[in-house]
Amino acid sequence: MGTPQPIAGSGRLEERVERGGLLLSLRFPRGPSTPLRSVQARAYSATYTKLANGRAASRIIPRASPVSILKTTAADRMRATTALECRPLATTDEFAACVALQRATWGDAFHEVVPEALLRIVQRLGGVVSGAFDGTELVGFVFGLTGLEDGRLVHWSHMLAVLPAWRDRGVGTALKRHQRAALAATGVDTIAWTFDPLIARNAHLNLNRLGARVCRYVPDMYGDTGSGLHVAGTDRLVVTWPVEGAEPEAAAVPDGIDAAPIVKGRGRVAASTRHVRIEIPSHVDFETAEGVAAARAWRASSRSAFLHWLGMDWQVRCFHMDSAGRSFYVLEREAT
Repeated sequence: MGTPQPIAGSGRLEERVERGGLLLSLRFPRGPSTPLRSVQARAYSATYTKLANGRAASRIIPRASPVSILKTTAADRMRATTALECRPLATTDEFAACVALQRATWGDAFHEVVPEALLRIVQRLGGVVSGAFDGTELVGFVFGLTGLEDGRLVHWSHMLAVLPAWRDRGVGTALKRHQRAALAATGVDTIAWTFDPLIARNAHLNLNRLGARVCRYVPDMYGDTGSGLHVAGTDRLVVTWPVEGAEPEAAAVPDGIDAAPIVKGRGRVAASTRHVRIEIPSHVDFETAEGVAAARAWRASSRSAFLHWLGMDWQVRCFHMDSAGRSFYVLEREAT
């Protein structure tokens, strides 16, 4: 651990390190003394011209960015040996598997599936269409488009999905970090994406693991998609994540947060109040009529709270689950 070792038959080096509870495999085109910017330029000119040299870009990667995570549990993390590789999709079968994974995630009735042809075009024109692979099996993917917003390049990460058996094992985190690394040499300085504020798992990933920053709340952003996961509406939190520099650190949960007021829609707190909390369910059931009714009630109450408090110069700091298993967004007053 910590010392780069030769990769058999490749002429490259690999270093395995532990970061954020994951065992990561970092690979280099040359020794670890290679300047980072030089490696980035080589890696991501290859991302969009991979057919010219026949190598997947994720095999030539900046030292600061993981290309794979090792399949592991808390008990056997250090003993794991099988690598789960993150890299751009390349073959017809891989693009077809990405479409199948979309349907497996959002359901057969989902009518916003991104087809193979569009995935290929987006990848060719500077987007990111990458997967996490267990050998040849696609177990997760990330898809995003690059374009102009207010005259600057921005990457919109539109989809991320992981097979159920691989969730809560760091695959989503690895895919996001791979995506960030792939954009480092393209001129993009910000990645933006959305997530459902009612899904506690996603809140934890985006805010607590990645350190993304909430910039706004959008009611019913995508309308009717046909997906069973969207029967309570498609309200979304929009987050941003910087590409340049070190990966941002997530904000710590403030001391004494369990005493902070739990707020709903319109209301006031004392001027001295530093933090408030918006509660969401720790689990959402979209399968039963009772679960859908409860989700819609949570949607209405949380929508009112987010729109009010974010419009009153408060900002989302982090996500927190208390000792009783209740889930909250922690908001704090913006600095004046």
